[in-house]
Amino acid sequence: MSDYIFLIIPIFAWFSVQFFKFLADAFAHKRFNFRRIVETGGMPSSHSAVVTSLMTSIGITQGFSSPIFAVSFVFGIIVMYDAAGVRRAAGKQAAILNELMNSKQVTINRQEKLKELLGHTPVEVFCGAVYGAVLACLILI
Repeated sequence: MSDYIFLIIPIFAWFSVQFFKFLADAFAHKRFNFRRIVETGGMPSSHSAVVTSLMTSIGITQGFSSPIFAVSFVFGIIVMYDAAGVRRAAGKQAAILNELMNSKQVTINRQEKLKELLGHTPVEVFCGAVYGAVLACLILI
């Protein structure tokens, strides 16, 4: 087995999740939004899919008690916590700031709207994590 599998599986996880979100968005809005391929947020979390596919790949090939699995596990938990916590909170704050910018009570010299879809709900993170783990298992087992 190639050592590149630790890159190939996570990249495939990211691409397939982003492509799914692109198709879902096109179906929902009846138009193609190619930015959706690289945008953050939405169901499922591509961040979670990437890190869990990496963790699972390392666990299957190197052992779930290996030091490199432990490193990837800690890394993965931090990424998923950030996606559902910090980045989600930043998105909520952006929504409030956008509301303020649109109100007549506050004058702000900013024309562009702040990006609100930054993070993920816990369900989006969980679904991305399950997808990443299952994908790695299907490829490696």
